[in-house]
Amino acid sequence: MKIHEYQAKTIFRKYNVPTPKGLIAHSVEEAVKNAEELGGPIWVVKAQIHAGGRGKGGGVKLAKSLDDVKKLAGEILGMTLVTHQTGPEGKLVQKVYIEDGADIKDEFYLSVVLDRAKEMPVIMASTEGGMNIEEVASKTPEKIIKVAVDPTIGFQGFHARELAFGLGLPKAEQRNFAKFAKACYDVYMDNDAELIEINPLVRTNNGEFIALDAKMGFDDSALARHPEILAMRDKSEEDPSEMEAKEYDLSYVSLDGEIGCMVNGAGLAMGTMDTINYFGGTPANFLDVGGQANAKTVAKGFEIILRNPKVKAIFVNIFGGIVRCDRIANGILEATKMVDVNVPVVVRLDGTNASEAAVILKNANIKNIITATDLADGAVKAVKAAKGE
Repeated sequence: MKIHEYQAKTIFRKYNVPTPKGLIAHSVEEAVKNAEELGGPIWVVKAQIHAGGRGKGGGVKLAKSLDDVKKLAGEILGMTLVTHQTGPEGKLVQKVYIEDGADIKDEFYLSVVLDRAKEMPVIMASTEGGMNIEEVASKTPEKIIKVAVDPTIGFQGFHARELAFGLGLPKAEQRNFAKFAKACYDVYMDNDAELIEINPLVRTNNGEFIALDAKMGFDDSALARHPEILAMRDKSEEDPSEMEAKEYDLSYVSLDGEIGCMVNGAGLAMGTMDTINYFGGTPANFLDVGGQANAKTVAKGFEIILRNPKVKAIFVNIFGGIVRCDRIANGILEATKMVDVNVPVVVRLDGTNASEAAVILKNANIKNIITATDLADGAVKAVKAAKGE
């Protein structure tokens, strides 16, 4: 789960992570009122959406008067903000954060993420603050410092020194930076976060460090332990289909391709999408029906996939270990009754009760169902079906 910048900064402040003062606004009038309350003389008007790159997309503007605040808030509220993370469709801006201006000497990058290979959190820092970290990683990877922190000992002084030395900070500023980095690590661990990203982290002329931006994402499986964070969920920022899929215990992520995928198991789902790409197709979604799939959930999966007008074919790839293939076959038949399945459906079923499933599909005599013998055969047939061949 993601939250907005202003919400992340609320959490930051509980841990004494310095941030500029700010107030959220849902209208132009509220934005001006907030600016008056903050006092100025300079404010930043920031679009609040669940995506990075807002500044480059025109969603972060500097205001030097209340008239500027009014004008800029009017321009940003209601705009469709397109960034490198939103995709070409962009996101509708429904709220803006009015924030005090900051005294900026230098800009840095700082984040805390989970390194699955090391099986521990990693703090990443760079002198290239304000830039897309992906671009820095691609062009100048040596400018990214990575320090792994073993949770059994927590964040220690030597971690802070390695980061500070890597950033080239003078000795007089290292203590302030160490406190800042330690607080960020505590925020990450205490709140079961998956990501904390501050870009930019600014150094003031007084040698203080301030989180000028804040991005946080959380482990969905741990949200039951954090009702105060769950209450921050903004459903208007989430994909409605992904939310509906969760209600049926389906793991669904919308993508930009034209071949819908229905698979059981995340690993097989990733392998299926890779194979489709290998044979020249593009997946329209990730959909894991899990090990408890039944006719109802399979039918719902078809319904969600077919809402995407880009879908030209569907590839159902099921290996029946826990889930039975005949249950999936019945689900496919149920889906054809409940939903207008108007695209070819390539079906590969293997494992538990696969032979029974084959009989069910054969006897159904549904014209747009194409059977496949294995993963590669299914991917090839799905790509051809999507191309109308």
